[in-house]
Amino acid sequence: MGEVVGAAILAHVPTIMLPEATRFDLNEGKEISLVPGLKRFRKEVMETLDYDTVVVLDSHWATTVEFVVTSAAERSGLFTSEELPRGMSQVPYAMKGDPELANAIAKYDEKNGTWVTPIADPHLPIFYATVNLWHYLGRGLDDKRWISMSVCQTGDYEDFKRAGRALGEAIRDSDRKVLLLASGALSHTFWPLRELRKHEASDPKHIFTPEAYAADLEVLEWMKAGDHKAILDNMPNFKKYKPEANFFHWLAMAGATGEEANTAKGVMYSEYENSIGTGQVHVYFPRPEGGFPLPKDVVNSRG
Repeated sequence: MGEVVGAAILAHVPTIMLPEATRFDLNEGKEISLVPGLKRFRKEVMETLDYDTVVVLDSHWATTVEFVVTSAAERSGLFTSEELPRGMSQVPYAMKGDPELANAIAKYDEKNGTWVTPIADPHLPIFYATVNLWHYLGRGLDDKRWISMSVCQTGDYEDFKRAGRALGEAIRDSDRKVLLLASGALSHTFWPLRELRKHEASDPKHIFTPEAYAADLEVLEWMKAGDHKAILDNMPNFKKYKPEANFFHWLAMAGATGEEANTAKGVMYSEYENSIGTGQVHVYFPRPEGGFPLPKDVVNSRG
């Protein structure tokens, strides 16, 4: 029987891939906390935790008629971002995949009322929500497998939880020890271009609105308290502040870890920071005593 051995919501912002001197220039002469946070997360979690596979819930990979999960035996190449090639250019990556787990997830989609398709095409694009985290957390740990799951852009909160339930059930019925990485932001509204360069520093006073700042802090307090039910109940309100990818990354993680039954308390691995108007943070949810709750089994057919 497999299990989720840890879960985290992690920021993947392009800033973390810029040279240190550039980061300091953008941030009033000091380092953003996201970079040392990832380095500490690698040392304390990635290099010590007993896990076989990392599943990245990738908020940048938008599909349309289904969720897609990478099922290639390996992914490698050079990544240049179409969004910000100045900061992410020819970044090398080489990660071993987990075809067995990826294909297993699709076996649980109909039961959970959703659609998940494994794709092994070696030409399938990769996105920086995966590459940037692997760059800090996966390089050199060559025995670990990495797969990514897309956000279906026609889905809603319920669809995201259903995809997470399918993922959680596949993990449960495997022999895998899995680390879930929800790659994405909290509130996610950028400053307009002509104002943007006045708001590049990490100080959260630059979050797009005071209301979005307050909403992010409320969610963050619930994360630290392990009150996952409160976050789920609050989604209609949090939606007003446009969480990245409609918060797919966190909701799918919740679906795989028992939703409101999950009481794992979040451990901060960074400060809460601004990135040109958006709310960014690293929070890790260690495996609670007795393990994460099993995924809910509440949907028996598509629809």
